Amino acid sequence: MRLPRIRSFRSLESRIVTLFLVLIVVVQVSGLLAIQQGIASNARNAIGGELDTGAKVFQRLLDQNAQKLRFGASIVARDTAFVAAIGGSVDDDRATIESALANSGLRVKAALTMLVSAEGRILVSTHAAQSAGLDQLVAGLIERGGQSDGASGIAIVDRRPYQIVAVPVRAPITIGYVVMTFPLDRNLVKDMYDISSLQVAILTRDEGGVWLATATTLAAPALNPFVADIQGMPGTPAGAFDLDIGGSRYSARLLPIGQDGARTASVVLARSIDEAMAEYTSLKRRLLALSVAGIGVAAVASVLTAKRIAQPLSQLAATAKRLEKGDYKGDIDVSRKDQIGALARAFNGMRDGIAKREQEIRRLAYWDPLTSLPNRAQFVLLLNDSIAEAGRREHAVFVLMMDLDRFKHVNDIMGHSFGDALLRQVAQRLQLQLAAGRHGAAQLARLGGDEFAILLPDATLEQARQTAALILGALEAPLSLEEQTVDIGAGVGIAGFPLHAGSGAALLSMAEVAMYTAKLRNDGAVVYDAAMDKSSEKSLSLLSELRKAIEREQFRLYVQPKLLLGSGQVVGVEALIRWVHPERGNVFPDEFIPFAEQTGFIRVLTGWVLEKSAALCRDLAAQGVHLKLSVNLSTRDLLDQHLPQKFADILAHHGLAPSSFCLEITESAIMDDPVRAQHTLARLHAMGVDLSIDDFGTGYSSLAYLKRLPVDELKIDKSFVLNMEHDEGDKKIVRSTIDLGHNMGLRVVAEGIESAAVWRLLAELGCDQGQGYFMSRPIPCEQLPAWLVQWQAPGTAPAAPA
Repeated sequence: MRLPRIRSFRSLESRIVTLFLVLIVVVQVSGLLAIQQGIASNARNAIGGELDTGAKVFQRLLDQNAQKLRFGASIVARDTAFVAAIGGSVDDDRATIESALANSGLRVKAALTMLVSAEGRILVSTHAAQSAGLDQLVAGLIERGGQSDGASGIAIVDRRPYQIVAVPVRAPITIGYVVMTFPLDRNLVKDMYDISSLQVAILTRDEGGVWLATATTLAAPALNPFVADIQGMPGTPAGAFDLDIGGSRYSARLLPIGQDGARTASVVLARSIDEAMAEYTSLKRRLLALSVAGIGVAAVASVLTAKRIAQPLSQLAATAKRLEKGDYKGDIDVSRKDQIGALARAFNGMRDGIAKREQEIRRLAYWDPLTSLPNRAQFVLLLNDSIAEAGRREHAVFVLMMDLDRFKHVNDIMGHSFGDALLRQVAQRLQLQLAAGRHGAAQLARLGGDEFAILLPDATLEQARQTAALILGALEAPLSLEEQTVDIGAGVGIAGFPLHAGSGAALLSMAEVAMYTAKLRNDGAVVYDAAMDKSSEKSLSLLSELRKAIEREQFRLYVQPKLLLGSGQVVGVEALIRWVHPERGNVFPDEFIPFAEQTGFIRVLTGWVLEKSAALCRDLAAQGVHLKLSVNLSTRDLLDQHLPQKFADILAHHGLAPSSFCLEITESAIMDDPVRAQHTLARLHAMGVDLSIDDFGTGYSSLAYLKRLPVDELKIDKSFVLNMEHDEGDKKIVRSTIDLGHNMGLRVVAEGIESAAVWRLLAELGCDQGQGYFMSRPIPCEQLPAWLVQWQAPGTAPAAPA
């Protein structure tokens, strides 16, 4: 688990470093690209400026050449002898004129000098061949030159460009023109290159559109590709354009300098882009070096920053790993003032909070918050440790389990807060008794509810009995609490290692079995015996099958008739439940009803009996037989505050009146919780249901309670009826009970009638109703109609049912 976490933090470091490096590289590259773009833009602008300047310079050179030619032509045109010779016959003075023209052209380095008549006809030429074809151009210059001191233009002769000027010869009127031409050759482009450092090429284009370079500063190998690029252009570009000359990039501009008919002359000015950019090379190198240095510095800084971030986080992760294992020690660096320091302080606070909460959780998990005694979990740990130690030293360990008597009544009557205070006082009294006893190593614990346990390590059975007697003696004294005196006892179970069990869980289970046996026997303290466990296993097995019996319809409804003792008329039946077990056969109610009451399953059984009794009552009424159904209610039924509503729902479902039922309760059921029992009985009585006190005379209820109960009937317990014929004491009790019931306005029912003599004796004493084996044993409900037909009271004809 540790390696992935370390790798995760290393990955975090690498991600931080990568992020920083990517950011700095992006910033540096973006800056370099922006600077490169700026450099390129500045270089382009500078080149454009140079080309603009070069165009002006070249035009100025042409103007200077034209001015020089005009000056030379003007000298000839003003020469008196030359004017006089022109004024005469040109043929007579041709030699003089040619000599003057040649000498003048030689002085200004003119390629051709001519004398043109005022009408534009060439009279004399120093190179007759070159002058051919210049008539039209010369005519145009003469037309412009006649209006001023002269005119200039460009002439193309043999596809080569020439600068040509025409100066008028006046005497005083214009009698002719001196025309001189100047070649646009390498000298001109060299002068242009020396002045501007621009590459210069003078080109002409003939009538077919074919370009020819006549003079250039370019090297010979680059000349032909250069002309081919110019030739490949779709037209004459208006602005700057790029050219590849000799493998180098140039920015060029094409300037027309003259036109001779369909032929044109142009000059190309070019500036090397690479040379222009070379001025910024050192700057770019310095910027690149700075960028690389910046990236390096950023890499180092990012690594340090990543470590500064990730290392504290890895330390916090290690702390979290220790917290996961339950280690809350170790220092956490909280000295940093940044967010990581805040996170470390939060971790520190979280660790302290978790430690405190875990300590509290452990206390709640292993200690009883009410009495501050060890709880069941802690007691099991102590017991297992003691058993392990006893096994090594060959000693014995005993466990005493105690359950308080009547504690539920205290809770129900006095409230849970009073019960909690009582448990604390019991715990204090037990601790004092154990501290004063001989067994100083005894450990007291509260297992839950009103159950306590005592661990006696390295003890004998006799010492366990003495400790149990000490505890029971301590509880004999009443407890005073909130101005109330409470008598409380307990049942104690004793089990030991290795006498009874070899494990803590088994020892606790056996001590619990012995404890419940002590409570059932009301015997104080009981040592575990294997026979107790077999009975418990049988009871548990029986109770586990109760839940399935309802679903599998294993219960049967039995009834026992109730008759008027004076006339023998059947007025009702008592509903009884029987369990027909598929393996055990008929299971008597005494075997499963007590356990059903202990587990609360009795409420399910009561609901079943009420439902089946209501169905029987409905079916009998449909046959014209109207009997009152008597159903027994248990203690848990009386404590069920929903019982009246459940019973009302059953009556409504079967369409019966409440007066069709009589609900029987025992004195002990009433006395378990008189307040809640009276409340439930009052609600049932208000519905119109008859109520009966069953087994009257066997309980310990007072007449003060009895007179407040809303009952309609008393049932004399069969223990007084069975032998009343022969036992005068039983007879007196029965007579007194009958008189008591009648004096309180109640009807009296005797159960357990097993002879005609007892029948007659009860009738003589004034008992209202009776039931017993003499009339009928409990029979299945479906056999009741047949029994009603054949029933006949002693000494009477068969009696019809009421």
